[in-house]
Amino acid sequence: MQSRSPLFSDLADLMTDAFSAAQAAGEEARTAFRAQAERAAAELDLVSRDEFEAVRAQADAALAEVESLKARIEALEAAAAQKPAAKTTTRKRTKTSTAKKSSS
Repeated sequence: MQSRSPLFSDLADLMTDAFSAAQAAGEEARTAFRAQAERAAAELDLVSRDEFEAVRAQADAALAEVESLKARIEALEAAAAQKPAAKTTTRKRTKTSTAKKSSS
């Protein structure tokens, strides 16, 4: 006496083949979808993650440089604001001493 009937054995083989075919079809569908998505992305002129990260690093570096330059400009403006006051006083003295020389 057989433990498996030939009908069930054939049905099990058929189901195994069907699952294998479905799995292969699923892989093929994924591959086709990925290719389609990559082609659509290329047509849209999108950037890759690596390109994005490179540009982001450049932007961060530029922002840091801008902040550094802002601080430098503020320091120079503060120094310039103090120097003209001293030069104005010196010029007045020069004019006064020139006037004294003229009247003598």
